[in-house]
Amino acid sequence: MYEVELKFPLSRGAGVEAALVGLAACFRPAIEQADVYFAHPSRDFAQTDEALRLRREGDAVAITWKGPRIGQAAKTRREIELPLAAFPPAAGGAATLEIWSELLMALGFRRVWEVVKCRRPARVAWQGRDVEVAIDTVTGLGDFLELEIVASEEEIPPALSCLQSLAAELGCGPPERRSYLEMLLAARPPQ
Repeated sequence: MYEVELKFPLSRGAGVEAALVGLAACFRPAIEQADVYFAHPSRDFAQTDEALRLRREGDAVAITWKGPRIGQAAKTRREIELPLAAFPPAAGGAATLEIWSELLMALGFRRVWEVVKCRRPARVAWQGRDVEVAIDTVTGLGDFLELEIVASEEEIPPALSCLQSLAAELGCGPPERRSYLEMLLAARPPQ
C-alpha cells in the first residue's frame, strides 16, 4: 500500500479546523507522537529517499519503513508499519521505544533525530473517499495540516486528485513536500 499525503503549513489553524468541521470532519482526541528516526548502517537514507522510524503513541510503539517518494505532486511512498510488543510486557511506551532503539543501534543503525508532535486526528468523507486528516503542532516547526489516503498503486492518481480538491476547498496554499524530519534537519545549526 502507498501513503498519498499532502502537507501544508498552517497560519490559520482554527479557520481550517472550523472549515473541516463544516465538512462534517470527526475529530478524535489529541495525541502526542514521538518519532525516532534512524540512519541505516550501510546505505544513506538521504540518498535513497527512505526512512526508518520508531513511533511512540502513548504505550504503543510501532516500527515504520517508508520507501522512496514517487511522483512530484504529493508525498507518495510505500509504507510498511508493524506494531511492536512491549518489553518487558508491563513496560510503558517510552521504555519500549528505548529498548527497541537499543536493538537497532546494536545492529549498527544510528539514531538521527526525534520528532515530537501533538496531533489532532480526524476523518472526513470527500468525493466518496475517507480522508485521514491531522492538525499537527510540531516541536521546533509550528502547525501543519496533513491530508492522507492509503491507496494501492493503481489508486494513487484518483487519491491525489481527491486530496488536491479537498485542499483547494480548505483554501490551502502550496503543499510542503519535505517530511518533518527533513525540515528539522534543514533548520538545525551547522555542526
